[in-house]
Amino acid sequence: MATNDELACTYSALILADDDVPITAEKICTILKAANVTVEPIWPTLFARALSQCNIKDLISNVGSGSGAAPVAAAPAATAAAPEAKKEEKKEEAKKEESESEDEDMGFGLFD
Repeated sequence: MATNDELACTYSALILADDDVPITAEKICTILKAANVTVEPIWPTLFARALSQCNIKDLISNVGSGSGAAPVAAAPAATAAAPEAKKEEKKEEAKKEESESEDEDMGFGLFD
């Protein structure tokens, strides 16, 4: 579980990213001082270095998606195929019902 120091630095980094300000240890410390939060000196530096090569807005907008924009592009094709899939499912269900009724009419039961 994240400590209060980690959470404070995370929220500071999110604030900076939201304002399109480069994330540096000094900027994180400035926000923490303005919020009257004290953290160990290693945390702002660690977060600044870890997030210096990342675009936080892209990370947030792509949470949960494996390949970014690819699922969005595939969505129209999937919705177009949905009615066809429903028709196929109905046909399969009808076939299953027919085969079940055929099995019942064999004239003998399992426990007879």
